[in-house]
Amino acid sequence: MKLVVIGGQWGDEGKGKAVDFLAEKAELVLRYSGGANAGHTVVVEGQTYKFHLVPSGVLNPGKTVILGIGMVVDLATLFEELAQLEQAGIPWQGRVLLSDRAHVVLPRYKEMDQHRDRARPRPLGTTGRGIGITYALKAFREGVRVVDLFEEGTWNALEPADRAFLQPYLERVRAMMTDVSALVHEKRGGNLLLEGAQGALLDLDLGTYPFVSSGISCAAGAAVGAGIGPQEIDRVIGVFKAYSTRVGNGPFPSRFTVERDGDLEEKVRGIGKEYGVTTGRPRRCGYLDLPALRYACRSNGIGSLLITKMDVYDGMPELKICTSYQLDGRRTEAFPASAEALERAEPVLETVPGWTRAVKGCQRFTELPREARDYIRRVEDYCGVPVEVISTGPNRSETIVRKDPWTPS
Repeated sequence: MKLVVIGGQWGDEGKGKAVDFLAEKAELVLRYSGGANAGHTVVVEGQTYKFHLVPSGVLNPGKTVILGIGMVVDLATLFEELAQLEQAGIPWQGRVLLSDRAHVVLPRYKEMDQHRDRARPRPLGTTGRGIGITYALKAFREGVRVVDLFEEGTWNALEPADRAFLQPYLERVRAMMTDVSALVHEKRGGNLLLEGAQGALLDLDLGTYPFVSSGISCAAGAAVGAGIGPQEIDRVIGVFKAYSTRVGNGPFPSRFTVERDGDLEEKVRGIGKEYGVTTGRPRRCGYLDLPALRYACRSNGIGSLLITKMDVYDGMPELKICTSYQLDGRRTEAFPASAEALERAEPVLETVPGWTRAVKGCQRFTELPREARDYIRRVEDYCGVPVEVISTGPNRSETIVRKDPWTPS
């Protein structure tokens, strides 16, 4: 079975925990897109791990994890993460593989990325990791792939500074390099977990352009990143938070405001630890945006939802959910294609009961406070997609499974 995990919002939804949890039943875990601009946090037995490139499934003993075809890889960051795994006593040699077709991020790309964003009339708020430049050069057919590092012509054409940066990594990269499509075909009888980066609303084509990532963060990118046909994907799981967050610039209609919500943004940010793993920047926080989530479900074929951070709302007697927008004098439930239109949109908020009894640590759906169960049902009714997995805390064990995503439909 081939299962895709994507973010249903603007990234930072908790995909790291979701992948770590689901990887237990997978033979291969493959991240299919993005680069070190992503940040995934996983908590196992009280120990916190933060990844930018290595697939989150690596913490499951013996699992093979792959940096896929659609990724752009900063080798310095990759080997820093692998060194941290070694220091934590987690063996990775022989089970962390790298696509021969993935593109390489060079140090000068980062400088170009930062300079370009500063020069924009309205900066996008990129991470400055060189991701956009690497993808742009890929489209210009001027990029450098992993396999190209071992071709004499390409190597000699690189700038001296590039060769000096790459040289120390070459032999280790050679040992990790693999033909992803062939490997996935070889393992076709087992479970394959395909891990996305960022979120559906940051996808280059489907997201809030131009305030998007440069890579493919939609579910369709999973097939390309794994070197398989789209008909081979069995299910798409969308991960979303009980509220919304956004890091970087771009429209965010359901954001908390001081005038309406007081210090709720600071409170949620503090409890939820809403700071970027990659940049450390505070994330903007707001109410759950159901039109945006439903759009993500429809445009990605999401058939199952996984909700995270419900425990952040513990103890709050009243909550709100965005159910539509007031835009240019009319009410609409449609998610606008124009970022400028979304910037003008005012959220139409529905007040719902919160829960004063704790969600954190619950192990069964029936153990959740009634108000929390009703909150989940409201999401299901609006989006037309079942919430099958509920995260009640950061640890792997703090998870409620209503239906195992690995169970065939």
